[in-house]
Amino acid sequence: MKYETQKVALPFFMVAMALFALQIVFGLLAASVYVWPNFMAEIMPFNIMRVSHTNLLIVWLLIGFMGCTYYLMPEEAEQEIHSPTIAYIQLALFAFAGAAALVGYQFGIHEGREFLEQPFWVKLLITISFLMFLFNTSMTLLKGRKTAINMVLMLGLWLAAVFWLFAFYNPSNLAVDKLYWWWVVHLWVEGVWELIMASLLGYLLIKMTGVDREVIEKWLYIIVGLSLFSGLLGTGHHYYWIGAPGYWQPIGSIFSALEVVPFFVMVVFAFTMFWKGSRNHPNKAAMLWSLGCPAMAFFGAGVWGFMHTLSWINYYSHGTQVTAAHGHLAFYGAYVMLILGVITFAMPQLRRVQPYNQVLNMWGFWIMTSAMAFMTFTLTFAGVVQTHLQRVLGMNYMEVQDQLGLFYMMRLGAGVAVAVGAIMLLYAFFGPAREQVPAGGTQLTAGPERA
Repeated sequence: MKYETQKVALPFFMVAMALFALQIVFGLLAASVYVWPNFMAEIMPFNIMRVSHTNLLIVWLLIGFMGCTYYLMPEEAEQEIHSPTIAYIQLALFAFAGAAALVGYQFGIHEGREFLEQPFWVKLLITISFLMFLFNTSMTLLKGRKTAINMVLMLGLWLAAVFWLFAFYNPSNLAVDKLYWWWVVHLWVEGVWELIMASLLGYLLIKMTGVDREVIEKWLYIIVGLSLFSGLLGTGHHYYWIGAPGYWQPIGSIFSALEVVPFFVMVVFAFTMFWKGSRNHPNKAAMLWSLGCPAMAFFGAGVWGFMHTLSWINYYSHGTQVTAAHGHLAFYGAYVMLILGVITFAMPQLRRVQPYNQVLNMWGFWIMTSAMAFMTFTLTFAGVVQTHLQRVLGMNYMEVQDQLGLFYMMRLGAGVAVAVGAIMLLYAFFGPAREQVPAGGTQLTAGPERA
């Protein structure tokens, strides 16, 4: 490591991966209910499994973003982290808030708003923790070098905090509630998180391809502009059926259709930089994640999002398993793979050893990614059948669910495969380091100076 305080990222990565594993466990439990409807019904109702699964996803991704920021900020700003102590305190606060919310859900303690179920005091702790994080990283940036990478990253993080404030606004009118609810849910994942994604991806490509920073920064500005242009008004595709004015149907259709563009540009960006640059970086596994992330995000967020975003299609497909297919692959491709890629790149430096366990890491990549792709296809087919039987032929909801049993069994099998890949990946990260020297490489000597 070039800067000693980069080690602050390690506990963030460890907590994030622990919550990632727990998220997969709750996902498997929820998927089992689709196959065996009374599975654990007396112990843990399905709605508790689902809220635990989705909330764990959001919490570990946020902790992962924090860890990624603490890792790259010293290098980009050429400045040690302002206060490692603040970092550790805010991690403890955030982890405690997340754990308290998760335990509370098991006892039915929640606010009932999807994705924003956290009790008020938990939201308050999350806000305090995030503000501590923003203060710490912003002070580091202000004292150091400003680059397109760290400026765009901090812009995305600050905007995420601003839009999070709408989680505290809970009007009694359901239509008004949903109008502002999407200002958190949509404007995070299809807006400002894309800025975070683009900056972290740009950082990885700078480090691994050797392409000039100026070239990568120009691409970054284009991606940011496209993301904000399409993502902000693309919120309209959530306003079709909640009682909002009718003009949101053409606006939502047009701008959400354009949301495919920044994801496609990210694919072109990543593969162009890989092709232009040196392709002999010793951390092959990190390069694999860096290329896989925009590719899968393009299909999950871009193509599968486009499939049902136009209002005259969404009228039939809204709320079906097509939505679940899009959500799973979009989150996995855009954000899960990104954080796993940064961790793959950072762990050899954090553990001060040659890039290690790469074959196991890459097996984890292919198993998890293939399983998520299979799960997406399975849910897509289920959604098409569901849409036709339920929305076109008018069959009863539960009658239709009985027709989807085979798809749900395959989805559960895919979830088990994801768990297997995740176990391999976690062992590759935190297990004994088996050093691997690439062909033509040299063995690094022992000692803390290894990087």
